[in-house]
Amino acid sequence: MAEFPELPPLVVQLLYNRGVCTRQEVEAFLSRSFGPDNPFSLQGISEAVARLRQAIRAREAVAVYGDYDADGVAATALLVPTLRALGAEASPYIPKRLEEGYGLNEPALAELARQGFRVVVTVDCGVRSVEEAAFARSLGLDLIITDHHAIGSELPAAVAVIDPRRDGDRYPFKQLAGVGLAFKLAQALLRAERQVPVSRDCCLPEEQDLLDLVALGTVADLAPLLGENRALVSRGLEQLNQARRPGIAAMLQEAGLKPGQINATTVGFVLGPRLNAAGRLDDAIASYNLLTTSSVLEANMLAQQLGEQNRQRRQLMNDLVQRARSEIQTQQDQLVYVLADPAYAAGIAGLVASRITEEFYRPSLVIAREEGESRGSARSIEGFHITQALDECHDLLVRHGGHAAAAGFTIRSENIDPLRLELQRIAARELSTDQLVPTISIDLELPLAKATGDQVALLEMLQPFGIGNPRPVFAAYNVQVRDCRSVGSEGTSLKFKLSDGIAVWDAIAFRQGIPSEQVPRRVDIAYALQRRIWNDEERLELIVQDWRPARE
Repeated sequence: MAEFPELPPLVVQLLYNRGVCTRQEVEAFLSRSFGPDNPFSLQGISEAVARLRQAIRAREAVAVYGDYDADGVAATALLVPTLRALGAEASPYIPKRLEEGYGLNEPALAELARQGFRVVVTVDCGVRSVEEAAFARSLGLDLIITDHHAIGSELPAAVAVIDPRRDGDRYPFKQLAGVGLAFKLAQALLRAERQVPVSRDCCLPEEQDLLDLVALGTVADLAPLLGENRALVSRGLEQLNQARRPGIAAMLQEAGLKPGQINATTVGFVLGPRLNAAGRLDDAIASYNLLTTSSVLEANMLAQQLGEQNRQRRQLMNDLVQRARSEIQTQQDQLVYVLADPAYAAGIAGLVASRITEEFYRPSLVIAREEGESRGSARSIEGFHITQALDECHDLLVRHGGHAAAAGFTIRSENIDPLRLELQRIAARELSTDQLVPTISIDLELPLAKATGDQVALLEMLQPFGIGNPRPVFAAYNVQVRDCRSVGSEGTSLKFKLSDGIAVWDAIAFRQGIPSEQVPRRVDIAYALQRRIWNDEERLELIVQDWRPARE
């Protein structure tokens, strides 16, 4: 701490806990900066820019092929208007989750070719689409792939494959979201255009005006908020809080928020789920239209639609989570839960898998079983790379892709039981008993009397919080429970009033799964601090991450 006399000791300790130790690292973290910013160091981006500029000159139609989640929709909403501003004849294509499934598919490519498109740019998908890329080439389509997912054993044959995870890629940051890579391509195109113009009549957007979409997609996709992501999201949140896009302003109004109240938590729990809801239940093009419309009337209509779909999604998810809990009763001794049923809607499967993994701390696969082929989603825990596990089972799968913690896949229904057996074998090899117990990392002890508004203000220096940069967690011991009641749609969350004899705090513990009457009168707690706006009034509250009966 002596090395940073200008910083409060609490901040220095929290930075150290996050591995931010040197002066250079500290300055970059606190300034939310990332340098040098050269999109052309991404492998394949020069080829992509050259082909797209050729398409602009020749007036060739360009399709931006996105994904139906918030990351893919935000990436599509970023790239299509940028291409149009450059003079391209660009159009979006977002597959329907319930009919087409994830990623590139041959019928969609055939339809794009029939409509006269010559170039297809993928965002947030395509890096494992080897057969689909060959099919695109056979149709005369030039394919440009931008994707951030784990790469398979073979790269698709395309004009360009842009993925920082490629072997030999020199780009210094490897964890951009799909929308982050779309932004890098847009950056490269804009910089090339300013250097050597192709279109005389174009009015180019400023790079910073695209960052609200980068923040939306990056946070919603649970990309780590470190390095360049931290810099992009921080600047993007500033743009989001200005709510310049009619769709953003309408979403905030529908959600009961105001400009200035958006942070990473708001994006992750309020805006992201609304953007995802359309693709989960129907057609994600509604979310794209919301983000790109210039009409206030259309924006308000779409925001209301997405809000209602999000409420429907939440109810359906709760019903299916209850079904999944019942199914787990027959798999209690399994290291990996593979749950398959026709009732598991494909658009909700990932949410159910997330909840089951959180509650039971096991890797979980939830499959919407159908005749012929079924689609599923997987979520995992620390120490079990779910996409690598699925790689080992590739002969049982039609297609798959994802990250260490999450994946999507398509499977022949007769292979579901063999997949369950194979994943148990892999998990028995990879997971120890200790890894099946969830842990919470506590930054330091902070008695409730010292948990003041001034301390919360210091924590703001570390924002935005999210994956890779979690909200700091503190410990307080022998805390008095003055009041406790069950809240939430399922009655599984707990609302407290907690005191150490000096300070009294409002607190909430989400999804604890026990009746309030079973909470003892004195507890030790692991907690986080946060500001909350309620009826235009700012309040401080505790988020109780875990608790235990106080030790005498």
